[in-house]
Amino acid sequence: MSSRKEILDSIRLHTKAKEERPSMANWKGITYEDKTKQFIAISQAVGGDAIVLKDGEDINDVIKSHYPDAQRIASVMPEITCATYNPDTVQKAAELNGTDVAVIEGVFGVCENGCVWIEQTMEQRAICFISENLVIVIPKDALVNNMHEGYARVQPSDKPFRGFISGPSKTADIEQALVIGAHGARSALVILR
Repeated sequence: MSSRKEILDSIRLHTKAKEERPSMANWKGITYEDKTKQFIAISQAVGGDAIVLKDGEDINDVIKSHYPDAQRIASVMPEITCATYNPDTVQKAAELNGTDVAVIEGVFGVCENGCVWIEQTMEQRAICFISENLVIVIPKDALVNNMHEGYARVQPSDKPFRGFISGPSKTADIEQALVIGAHGARSALVILR
């Protein structure tokens, strides 16, 4: 018998009262009057940023203005003409090292925590984590209030990589020192278009 099974069996044996799971049928979750305002505020609270692309504004100009010193910009999105290369043209993920900005497409954003659902649209998914700065582009009408609504939008897929990204990379130690960019992007910008 495995120690895991032994422990779980002991817990079951000594559990005196069992409670039924609560029904989630009528649970609505938190909602926001102004989802765009909430998403921007929470994106900033988690160390990132979010902006709404104005009518007539060129997304490439916005990216260049946010990252004026960027020399190496990667994107598979055809409308990102400021990209200096397509990450799918490299053979190994290690060749992505040194990327200043990666511009990727997101599916939807969650106002509750500022995360964005990403589905792999590029061969080299490492670009999401190896670039110094990450720009995620999502439709401005693709914001949901909370994670319950977000998970309801996640559909089965054969894509090998899918997940939520919330702001730049972060880590904190037991002394409560927060470090941004320790394991991935040092900044994250979500552009709502």
